[in-house]
Amino acid sequence: MSIRPFMILLLICTTACSSNRVRAQDDPAHYPTQDLSEFIRLFRTDHSGVSRFYDLPWSEHRFDRMTQLYKDWQQKLAAVNFKSLNQQGKIDHILLRNALTLELRHIEFDRARMAEMNELLPFRDQVQGLQRSSWKMEPVDPEASAAAVANLPDQIKKLRERIEKGRKEEKKDAKKGSEKADEDKAEKKEDAQEAKPDSASIKTNPVLGKRAAQAVGEIRQSLSEWYRFYDGYQPTFSWWMKKPYEEANKSLEEYAKYLRETIAGLKGEDEDPLVGDPIGEKGLSEDLAVEMIAYTPAQMIQIADREFAWCETEMKKASQEMGLGDDWKAALAKVKADHVPPGEQDDLVAQQSRFIIQYLKDKDLVTVPPLCEETWRLTMISPQTQKVLPFAAYGGQNMMVAYPTDTMKHEDKMMSMRGNNKHFTRIVTPHELIPGHHLQGFMAQRIRPYRSEFSTPFFVEGWALYWEMTLWELGYPQTPEDKIGMLFWRMHRAARIIVSLKFHLNQMKPHEMVDFLVDRVGHERFGATSEVRRFIGGDYSPLYQCGYMIGGLELRALRKELVDSGKMTNRQFHDTLLTYGAIPVELIRAGMLNLPLAPDTTSTWKFAGELETK
Repeated sequence: MSIRPFMILLLICTTACSSNRVRAQDDPAHYPTQDLSEFIRLFRTDHSGVSRFYDLPWSEHRFDRMTQLYKDWQQKLAAVNFKSLNQQGKIDHILLRNALTLELRHIEFDRARMAEMNELLPFRDQVQGLQRSSWKMEPVDPEASAAAVANLPDQIKKLRERIEKGRKEEKKDAKKGSEKADEDKAEKKEDAQEAKPDSASIKTNPVLGKRAAQAVGEIRQSLSEWYRFYDGYQPTFSWWMKKPYEEANKSLEEYAKYLRETIAGLKGEDEDPLVGDPIGEKGLSEDLAVEMIAYTPAQMIQIADREFAWCETEMKKASQEMGLGDDWKAALAKVKADHVPPGEQDDLVAQQSRFIIQYLKDKDLVTVPPLCEETWRLTMISPQTQKVLPFAAYGGQNMMVAYPTDTMKHEDKMMSMRGNNKHFTRIVTPHELIPGHHLQGFMAQRIRPYRSEFSTPFFVEGWALYWEMTLWELGYPQTPEDKIGMLFWRMHRAARIIVSLKFHLNQMKPHEMVDFLVDRVGHERFGATSEVRRFIGGDYSPLYQCGYMIGGLELRALRKELVDSGKMTNRQFHDTLLTYGAIPVELIRAGMLNLPLAPDTTSTWKFAGELETK
C-alpha cells in the first residue's frame, strides 16, 4: 500500500473513532462497550479540567460550577443502559453514581462551613473577584483595583478588633454565673442589633480559627497569583498596585497567623492543642452509605468493642506465655524495650521484608510479580513528620521508616524507639510492603487503573489489615513477643474506630482520645498524640481510621465464603481481589459471587453479623 492511501485510510478510521466518542459522550444510552472504563475516563478528564480551572477554594463560583458538572454527569449516567453492561460495567456504574452523590454532598457540607466563616472573611469575594476577572481576560483597571486592595489592611484591622472584643466578652461571661450571663447575652444581642456591622463583636473558637486561617492563606495565594499575572507586564498596573499589594499581602499573612496561633492555638510546637472539626452522625451515616457499609456509626463502634475485647483476651494469653500472668501491659512494656540500636532500623526492615516474601511463596498465598519484588526501597521519616506520622508508612514505592534522630528530645527518642521496636515492626513491614500496600499499589496501577477515582480506605487499608489477620491465623508470630506485637496493632485498629467515630459524634474530646490510646492500648503519649493529631487534622476522610479493621473484617468474611467453601484457593482468591481496584468490598463481593446488581443498589451485606440497633 502506498503512503498516501494509507494516510487516507488512517484519517477515515481516526475520524470514525472520534465520531463514536463524541456520539457516546453526547448520548450515553448508546455507549459502545459493556463496561464504563472509557466513560469514567471522560468523567475524570472533565472533572480534572473544570476543577483545575475553577481553582478558587471556598468560592461560591467554584461550588456552583462543580455542582453543575456533577449534575450533568448524573444525567449522562442515568442515560446509560444499565442492563446492557456486564458485571464489571454495572460495578462501574454504581461506583460513579456513589462518587457523584458524595461530591455533591461534600459541596453542600463545605457551603455550610463557609457560611460559618463568612464573618471572618468579608474580603473573600472581593479578592476572588479580581482573580475571576483575569480568568475572563477582562481589562484590568489598575486605579480601581489599587483602591480595593489598599482597603484590605484596614478591614483586617477592624476584624481583629471585633474578634478581640468577642474574646473579652466570652471571658467575662465565663466568670459570671449562668443566670447573669444569660441576661448579659440578651442585652448584648440587642446592642449588637444597634451597633454598626464593623464594630459588633465576633465570637469564634479554635476549630473555626483553624479553618479560617487556612482559608485566609488560600485567599492570599489567589491575590498573589492575580498580582503576578500583571506585575511587570503592565507598567501602569505596577505603578498603582505595588505598595497596596505589599501591604495587603502582609496584612493577610499576619491575619492568618493570628487566627492560627491566637485563636486556634497552633504554633507548630509539640504542646499545640489538638483541634479538629467533627462532622456529626448525619455526615458519618451518609459517608457510610457511599462506602457500601450497611451499619450505623453506633454499630461500627459495637464491632470495634467486640474486636477490642478479643485482643485483650489474646494479650493476656501471650502475657501468660511470657511468664507475666494476665498483666499484658507489663508484657507490652517488655516488648517495647526490645528495639534495635540507632542506625540498624533499616537493616531490620530489610531482613523482615525478605522473610515475609519467601513466606508467602512457600505457602502459595498470593502471586508476587518479580518487578513488584524488585522496585521498592526505604526512606526515613523526618522528626517533624513524626509529629503526625510516628510509625512506618508507605508511599511512592517507598516504605517510610520511623526512628529517632539526634535532633529529637531524649524522651521523644526513647518513645520513638519503643514505638518502633522489633516485634511491632515485624508485622508493620508486611503491612506496608508485600503483601500489603506495595503489592496492592503495583497491581492497581496495572489492572483497571481508571478505578483509582473511587479509591476507598476500606480496601486500601482493609487489604493490609486483612493480611495481619490472615498471618495471625497461619501462625506467623514465632514467639509470644511477636504475638504481643501483632495484637498491639490489631487493638490499635479497633481503638481507631472507637475514638475517631466518637470524636465525630461529639462523644469524645481530643485529649480523651489520646488518653484512650495510652491507657487502653498502651501507646506512648508522643505516639498517641501524633496519631490523634492526624486523625482529626482534616487531611483524611472521617471514616479513614475505620477502614483498616472494618475492611479487613469484610475481606475475611468474603474469604470464608469463597476459600473455606472450596470454591477458590487462597492464591486464586487474593489474586482475584487485586484485579478489582481499591473499591468498596461489597461491590467486589458482588463481582466475585456474580450477585444481581441494579442502578439503585445499596449496601445490605452484614459481614459482621446482625447487631443491636441504637
